[in-house]
Amino acid sequence: MRARTTGDCVADRYELEELVGTGGMSSVYRALDTLLERNVALKILHPHYGDDDEYVERFRREARAVAQLSHPNIVTVIDRGEDDGQQYIVFEYVDGDSLKQLVDRDGPLPARRAAELALQIADALAFAHHSGLVHRDVKPQNVLVTEDGEAKVTDFGIARSLDVEHGVTQTGTVLGTSNYLSPEQARGQTVTPATDVYSLGVVLYELLTGEVPFPGENFVAVAMKHINEPPPSLLQRRPDLPMRLVSTVERALAKDPANRFASMDAFASELRACLAELGSPDNDATFIAPSAVVRQGAPHRVRARRRSHRPLWLTLLALLVIAAVIVFVVAGRDHGSPSKGSSGGGGSSSGAAIALAGTRAFDPAGDGREHDSAAPLATDGDFATAWETEHYRDGLGKEGVGLVLDAGGAREVSSITVRTDTPGFTAEILAGDSVSGASPKIDSSKQQVSSSTTFDLRGARARYYIVWITDLGGNASAHVNEVTAKG
Repeated sequence: MRARTTGDCVADRYELEELVGTGGMSSVYRALDTLLERNVALKILHPHYGDDDEYVERFRREARAVAQLSHPNIVTVIDRGEDDGQQYIVFEYVDGDSLKQLVDRDGPLPARRAAELALQIADALAFAHHSGLVHRDVKPQNVLVTEDGEAKVTDFGIARSLDVEHGVTQTGTVLGTSNYLSPEQARGQTVTPATDVYSLGVVLYELLTGEVPFPGENFVAVAMKHINEPPPSLLQRRPDLPMRLVSTVERALAKDPANRFASMDAFASELRACLAELGSPDNDATFIAPSAVVRQGAPHRVRARRRSHRPLWLTLLALLVIAAVIVFVVAGRDHGSPSKGSSGGGGSSSGAAIALAGTRAFDPAGDGREHDSAAPLATDGDFATAWETEHYRDGLGKEGVGLVLDAGGAREVSSITVRTDTPGFTAEILAGDSVSGASPKIDSSKQQVSSSTTFDLRGARARYYIVWITDLGGNASAHVNEVTAKG
């Protein structure tokens, strides 16, 4: 069995035109599909793996699995087969550079562009995770960027063809580089979707700085850095970055998987929030770094604040006017008409706190259960934990699903605040007197939930309140991290 070369025709159909990449297990060619007269990418398993039935079967199995991933940010699998004893997979051909080539050529990317690309990759990986596939080899070399600037993730499943028992050396060969290894991969532990979260965090760090956080001379040295060393400060290298984006990268790069984003969906949601804070592309904000950071000598120039030449007496006069306005407003609130909250109709700004306890899910149009055991996590006072819905590929497909909250007795609740790390879903509050949620009544208007959203209630008196989710807003699932209430 000989290695393929440019000019060969595979399966009497695919003419190999150019070698565009090679790795530990396979080579990739640009090829002409002579039947459909179009360019394709042809991945061919190296000949020395062809005699190993275990590798061949895994290659076939992974190709079948990846072929089910239909997503705009995932390179599509078109065909697979065997020719002259060699396994091959046919992908759509993406006419563009890899993300690695883009960074090597252009250097650090603007914050908005880096976050946009990371979000597209996160959406692709989240889709794969819901289909039961963990990429395990997320790196800029495995992301292609089209001429329109769209990111497309490739090489899904191939890294899964080698398991942990083959050892660090073989795993390192498949990955091609250790720069994007998660700490658990470096230890040889079982990988989970959190592994891809970490690797994407490394990719985003590189997009923002032009460098990986843990360079090194060999595989072992870099692997040990991933296990033991904190990543270098992102703000020192890019003091112009908004703090929310910096915090997002830091959370993704947590050594302990439990301290990272709970899912790739949650990572994607936070990237969307970062982009929202950045504003429109034509009106990017200029972020001023703390002076302590600037003194440490970051390589990027920070726009200085323009010194004000306003006379001191004018500034003092303005402050006196503001103080007078504040006194007037406060006096009006104390002696004027009652506020909305004091009228008994609800309101988020008044009333004492009411303790709620998450008890179970409310799923009347489904099987009646949606992670019931996790319901208490929505009221445990810890934002890092959450109750979540099941995962849905094409929306809920039913009227809604909800979380039942127990007020401990019939209580009139004026407002309920929902906090989440998957913003974008739509919800309303229902109220009723049965733990099963039988015949609940709508007690608020529908709202699209942001990271923290307060629902003003209409004055129902009930023991049980339900956060009733009617639309996932593009998320595969919705998380309810914390719920609080006021009377």
